[in-house]
Amino acid sequence: MTLRMPAEWAPHEAVWIGFPHLDAEWAGRIDAARADVAAFANAVHDGGRGEEVRLVVNDEHQAGIAAGLVAAGVRIFVQPLGDIWLRDTGPIVAGTGAARRARNFQFNWWGEKFVMPGDREIGAALAHSGGLPVDDQDWVLEGGGIDVDGTGLCVTTEECLLNLNRNPTLTREDIAVRLHQSLGIERLLWLGKGLIGDHTDGHVDNLARFVGEGRLAIPVAAGDDDPNAEIYADARARAAAFGEVEIIDLPSPGRVELDGEIAAASYMNFYIGNSVVVVPTYGVANDAAAVDALAALFPGRRAMGVSARGILVGGGSFHCSSQQLPK
Repeated sequence: MTLRMPAEWAPHEAVWIGFPHLDAEWAGRIDAARADVAAFANAVHDGGRGEEVRLVVNDEHQAGIAAGLVAAGVRIFVQPLGDIWLRDTGPIVAGTGAARRARNFQFNWWGEKFVMPGDREIGAALAHSGGLPVDDQDWVLEGGGIDVDGTGLCVTTEECLLNLNRNPTLTREDIAVRLHQSLGIERLLWLGKGLIGDHTDGHVDNLARFVGEGRLAIPVAAGDDDPNAEIYADARARAAAFGEVEIIDLPSPGRVELDGEIAAASYMNFYIGNSVVVVPTYGVANDAAAVDALAALFPGRRAMGVSARGILVGGGSFHCSSQQLPK
């Protein structure tokens, strides 16, 4: 029986969130990154109204730092890890209830870019800690490279999944077959490139996200200097040509720079929890509009804007740092 990956808005038993510990990865601003991640964890926990938050820390020293930042109800889970991007290194769970199984994909550091010890071991370790049976997969896939609506529909980008630095021997058709076998994906919407400045080679969770069955959110460029205007337009055209999705407009933060370089800042890196939707904010004009737009899309949840400029220094945001465990 093929098990299907649930949509992110399906009920969660818990969520794993990675906690920053490698100073060199945060350009001297690790304290700001830790503060952002802690605020994210607290928001998802939502005073006990949300889901169980398992904050994954590298060692007991990091556990002490984390304990001073998070709410009392947030669980601190000591497990050696490399970088904090558990969306990509953590297990992807297919199925629900007693049928859940963890798919542990191969990980090659986004095409051998940022090699860190612990990244290849964390997926199986987290799955076992959650009592899940683990199925090792023989090909490279990162969770941030796909998004699903729970009906068998998946959105991804050619830049990432067809990149020769991931699975050079696999064709587009091969990947479609493997996604079906591993995650129950039946229909694939292929977008083109991801955001400028995205070190992951175009992860779709920074570009386009499902906000309901067959409902795909895509940013609208914020002015003439938005560096991703053409990328958004191309994504919208491909989604329209695909014909099976309703396109939902969401704001773009526009041009966001860190140390003079364009950063891959995106409101699309939101996280859908049991009781909240956490939206990364960047101290720019469209922050409030993005939170309001997502609040309207998820009326049963409270939309919360949480500052993400600190975590952005490491190249990602809240969705990237988390991996949910479906009920």
